[in-house]
Amino acid sequence: MKNFPNAFVILLGVILLVWILTYTIPQGTYERIVDSETGITRVVNDSYQQIDTDSPSFFDLIVSIPKGIADRAELIVLILLIGGCFYIIEKTETFNQGLAKLVSSLKGKENLALVMLAGLFTAGGATIGLQEEVVALVPILLLFGKSLGHNAFTMIFASYGSTVVGSSFGPSNPFGIIIAQKEAALPLLSGSSLRLVALFIAFAVWSAYLLYYAKRNRVEKVKMATENTSMNLRNKIILSLLTLTFTLVVFGIIRFDWGFSEMSGCFFALGILSGLIAKMGWNKTGETYVAGMKEMVFACIIIGLANSISILLKDGMIMDTIVYGLFGPLQYLPPAASGVLMMVSHSLLHFPVPSYSGQAVLTMPILVPLSDLIGLSRQVCVLAFQYGAIMSDMIVPTNGALMAIIAIAKIPYDKWLKFALKPTLLMLLIGALTIIFAVATGYN
Repeated sequence: MKNFPNAFVILLGVILLVWILTYTIPQGTYERIVDSETGITRVVNDSYQQIDTDSPSFFDLIVSIPKGIADRAELIVLILLIGGCFYIIEKTETFNQGLAKLVSSLKGKENLALVMLAGLFTAGGATIGLQEEVVALVPILLLFGKSLGHNAFTMIFASYGSTVVGSSFGPSNPFGIIIAQKEAALPLLSGSSLRLVALFIAFAVWSAYLLYYAKRNRVEKVKMATENTSMNLRNKIILSLLTLTFTLVVFGIIRFDWGFSEMSGCFFALGILSGLIAKMGWNKTGETYVAGMKEMVFACIIIGLANSISILLKDGMIMDTIVYGLFGPLQYLPPAASGVLMMVSHSLLHFPVPSYSGQAVLTMPILVPLSDLIGLSRQVCVLAFQYGAIMSDMIVPTNGALMAIIAIAKIPYDKWLKFALKPTLLMLLIGALTIIFAVATGYN
């Protein structure tokens, strides 16, 4: 479709639509209490009631945009600083020389390279909920793809798409299943056996689809300018520091519960050190770093705009009404049908609630008592959440990370949706079959 709206226009349109919905959908709320021991806010079951309050004004609509950007400040800072860091490393020719060596070693093994890449990102999603961090990696991934003869769709599918599969099917995503199990009062990491089996099946099917698409959509390989040059000592040092930084960040996330700020600090230091090691000098290093940050500004604005949607839903007091309308009727269905439709409802809810961790906190306190009532185990309730909500990150236009990534890759949303819908539905089918199996075998 010619002149299809870009990510910026799409999100502005969704923000406007949500604002209109605050005047058309009945306002309502659940009663919430704060757990004195954990400090977690919980929803009281069967406490939904409609209320009469003012909807957000037009001025509130406008203000929600800077609020949304400000609320994602830590993530935006991380993307800006990683962008600046990688831009400096790119200018030192380290990436080009490193990728040239990698491409040379993978000559004739392009399929293996794709599966290895997908496996790496799947593991990142399953273990640390990797997703937004992919935004700053997109330019490097596209360069790597071109050198192997793969288009932008293939590389985003293998990287970002694989993080979504890992985050959705994995047993230990701290921002997804861990939060959901905590809200459901389940032992953390419990029920991992079935989740691991489902993850391996999903990854196998995902990789097969990836290889099928990549084979049918090969592009001409772009020969790298540094393909026949050897890597000098400075670039070897920079590459080693990059590897060390990634190792340190992953260790910090797992061992010390690091957040975006700690990660940002590590990549900022790496960028400055890389510039100085390459003998750019302080002035050129600073100028190059800022130039790299500029490349990420559009992606950062997209992430902030997506967050504005959640702000309007909360301020307009219609979030709880949407949850009540989607999940209330499930109590009248058999357990297996209820579990599958619960997954579908989570997928639909993820459109207005693009944060799956926020969706877990919002829905699990409501769905757990409902699951107990209809004879659906709490583990199955968590499965329905993780498959339905997280897997939808592949296609919902309110997901800031997705929209930022396809914007950098210059992929219009309509083309991405057409491309990603089939494999996403395939993953949801695997999720639905897993839920049916779990109900039939008494998974608890």
